[in-house]
Amino acid sequence: MRKRFFGWAALLASASTPLIAQEAPVPGAPTAQGDLSVTIYNNDVALVQDIRVLNLANGRVRQDFPDVSAQIRPATVSLTVPDAAILEQNFDYDLLSPSSLMEKSLGDTITLVRTNPATGAETRERSRVLAVNGGVVLEVGGHIEVLRDDGLPVRAVFDRVPESLRARPTLSVTLASTRSGSRPATLSYLSGGLRWSADYVALFDEKNGKIDVQGWITLQNNSGTTFTNAKTLLVAGDVGSSNDGNAYMPQPRRATRTQPGSESADREQLGDFYLYPLAERTTIADRQTKQVSFLDAKGVAASSGFRFENGWLNSLDNARSAQSVLNFANSGAGGLGDALPAGTVRVYVRDARGQPQFIGENSIDHTPQGSIIALPTGDAFDVKVQPVMVSRTKISGDRWRTQMRYRLTNARSRGATVELVQSGLDWADTRITEENRKSERRDAGTAVWQVPVPPNGEAVVTATFDTRY
Repeated sequence: MRKRFFGWAALLASASTPLIAQEAPVPGAPTAQGDLSVTIYNNDVALVQDIRVLNLANGRVRQDFPDVSAQIRPATVSLTVPDAAILEQNFDYDLLSPSSLMEKSLGDTITLVRTNPATGAETRERSRVLAVNGGVVLEVGGHIEVLRDDGLPVRAVFDRVPESLRARPTLSVTLASTRSGSRPATLSYLSGGLRWSADYVALFDEKNGKIDVQGWITLQNNSGTTFTNAKTLLVAGDVGSSNDGNAYMPQPRRATRTQPGSESADREQLGDFYLYPLAERTTIADRQTKQVSFLDAKGVAASSGFRFENGWLNSLDNARSAQSVLNFANSGAGGLGDALPAGTVRVYVRDARGQPQFIGENSIDHTPQGSIIALPTGDAFDVKVQPVMVSRTKISGDRWRTQMRYRLTNARSRGATVELVQSGLDWADTRITEENRKSERRDAGTAVWQVPVPPNGEAVVTATFDTRY
């Protein structure tokens, strides 16, 4: 039988030692956290405030704070203790695990327990850990042995847990206390690993021009720590951070278009950010995703439409689908009436049997109240557009005349209005000299036509552009 090197991390997962059993947290075990408040922002940062009652001696004392976030930012720690001054603080983030336990035992002596599968008899051998590098090398009874998988049950038993290893993320603080006795200590710090986003479910009734919108807060905790019975406050907005990058973010083809509103939302603000407090204390478990409802609006005015954007005088060999767009506003008069934090809007419609069916989704940015939102949900099956460059003629010098034709087709049994957008007009000093339908120049680089297309029919838009190139 071919032997393989033993996966020593798996071996250690079954290791037994009384110290490990005492130190390892178990589900439902009491937490060392006190009166906990957690403020979570959108961009992977959270403020944790923890008030614990400490019983301190007089003089120089060391105080441990277990159950802090495993992604604590030590430089952001603030600790206020009445009648005590902080002399030193350390964050012990080297957590107890099978791998770290073996690595920290380098040079120490451990016990290997082997079980005879036939008789059940155990044999114990004292072994010194020589190396932990892609495997475990031991000195056993005067010879060198590499732990390997030989099909026999093996356990590693350790005499102690190294002082540098912690079962839970722990902040250690040295204090100069001027009196003995108990007192509240307020610990606050910033942490990564906690984030939230908004998720919206919109049920669209096209016939009546209405949508019902439910909003959900989705909390994610990947900080390595459970926050127990915490007051939780969510802040909608991206706070500044020294970790912010300047990476280029490409614009998606089906980007949501928003005309910002100017209505004040009836919601608490913190500086320039809106606050979304959870109504009750909650436990945010590590490796957990939690959802809480924050919006339930019925009968919001909405309409469907189509949009097609053509890049700078591009010509296509084949027609391309227009985007399906859901149009609505979050104004008070429209029935929604709230500032909308960034998130994903998933849109449903009822089929002929009355069953809601998913038709697409898209994201929105932080949206002030009163905004007009055009949310692309996918590509239309029956509404197509084909832009074609009919001719291109040099006029004089660097001036050119380009004739474009846009053919719009509608295979539906009802009419459709397509927002036809010609973009990219700003870089070449472009002017429209002729057009068979009046366009709107929303900005220097964009011309827009609202084109009605009859049922089972087509429409044609022609335009002549005078450009520098």
